[in-house]
Amino acid sequence: MRILFIGDVVGSPGRKMIKDYVPRLKQKYKPTVTIINGENAASGKGITEKIYKGFLDAGAQAVTLGNHSWANREIFEFIEDAKSLVRPANYPPGTPGKGWTYLKINHLEVAVINLMGRTFLPAIDCPFRKVDEILEEVQKRTPFIFVDFHAEATSEKQAMGWYLDGRVSAVMGTHTHVQTADNRVLPGGTAYLTDVGMTGPYDGILGVERETVINKFLTTLPVRFEVDNGREQLNGVVIDIDPKTGLAKSIQRILINDDQPFFE
Repeated sequence: MRILFIGDVVGSPGRKMIKDYVPRLKQKYKPTVTIINGENAASGKGITEKIYKGFLDAGAQAVTLGNHSWANREIFEFIEDAKSLVRPANYPPGTPGKGWTYLKINHLEVAVINLMGRTFLPAIDCPFRKVDEILEEVQKRTPFIFVDFHAEATSEKQAMGWYLDGRVSAVMGTHTHVQTADNRVLPGGTAYLTDVGMTGPYDGILGVERETVINKFLTTLPVRFEVDNGREQLNGVVIDIDPKTGLAKSIQRILINDDQPFFE
């Protein structure tokens, strides 16, 4: 069992990298499952139905979201019918969409869970207690459980990794857009990475035009962030999972940009 996960796709530069590289990554790594975080895919915030379907056409079986899930109003028109779109599960009851899904791959079933942190982000339901509720159901169906934890604070992400160690296959952090170098398999067998990084602009600041961000720090005045349209990058991971236990065997980071080119 092998999972390919691509970090936060930002705007049209990120979508271009998905179109250009996901088929090549699938050919190289031959993943069983491909998952993409698409919460910033539409002009840097939110997602549209066309973009969502484009990710599926590129080879993804599931698309996860985060704190910008509702930034594009179009999502309310299609999220209930989007079977492979997963928003944070710890949004309050009554929120449209679903927080986890099952992917049927041959004779196997993979659960994909999306959670959102609460530190420095909107106050929603507790992700730790929510994932406990979800696992009561999910673990009855499959040992292959992937968690995208969309959170700001490193400490909250690490806490979730250790909290779920041995209970899920992987806990992958998203949201902060800079790939961290702490990929490891925790002692209980859960693959962990604090942040997978972003897929999109390479020369911006977290995907945004850098001059705008610098000016905000210099003046503290409100500014309008725009997606940078320079060079691109792709950040992701490949996780190998024991087909008998559902626990991780290894995790490898992927980083593609002009300074670190992709080799077939």
